[in-house]
Amino acid sequence: MKPLLFLFLLCSAVTFAQNDREPLFTASDGTKIHYEVSGEGTPVVLVHGFMSNSKSWKRGVLIQELNNAGFKVINLDLRGNGLSDKPHKLEAYQNNAEIKDIMALMKYLGFKKYHVVGYSRGAILVAKQLTFDKHLMKAVIGGAGVDFTNPNWERRKMFAEAFSGKAHLYPETKGAIESARRNGVDTLVMGYLQKVQPTTLPAELKKVKKPVLVISGDQDSDNGDVPALAKLIPKSTLKTVPGNHGNTSQSEAFAKAIVAFLKEQ
Repeated sequence: MKPLLFLFLLCSAVTFAQNDREPLFTASDGTKIHYEVSGEGTPVVLVHGFMSNSKSWKRGVLIQELNNAGFKVINLDLRGNGLSDKPHKLEAYQNNAEIKDIMALMKYLGFKKYHVVGYSRGAILVAKQLTFDKHLMKAVIGGAGVDFTNPNWERRKMFAEAFSGKAHLYPETKGAIESARRNGVDTLVMGYLQKVQPTTLPAELKKVKKPVLVISGDQDSDNGDVPALAKLIPKSTLKTVPGNHGNTSQSEAFAKAIVAFLKEQ
């Protein structure tokens, strides 16, 4: 291959890779956050779960249902995931950095009020966001039970250790580790994310004044008692739809329940 042709192809490949990440938002510490916007209307932020990214929402019908119902959807890759930057230092994820990214992105996009939908670990972030983000109108906590309100949650601590190089001590995490590696997930970052995962105490949730939908699959108990979590939040609505932890967020029933909740006056 001629040198000039090789250089052209190389530059084209690099340009394509960069464009594939666009648009990007730069957080205060320089971390670049990938996001996508679709539809028109009241903004709704989607917050994905652990070992996942914004593509997870595209496997279901929620985005389309929200767009059809007159909502603008902001679907982002949390730092450490997907097409966003993946800093290899624990400090980059501490002090609710992921939640602050969401808030800063919404300010950058010019939205003063918005809804937020989180699933699994994303729901755990949303619970904490409810305690200090004054711009939230309504929130959806999906696929999460009461266990994350315990700062000594053994499951979180186990995965933090396993993804930090001690998987041999926790054989029950083998499947998750192998899945992460198979799908190109940064396991070091996953360890960081479990270490810094926020705990929202029951006393904090009892002070939340925003309307919250607590929704889960009827076969999902991965993160503890869901009704017990709903009881902690004064203005919560509890909803159960068919599904397990892996497939509920992709279902039509899940999407329609969220749209109905967000459209309630």
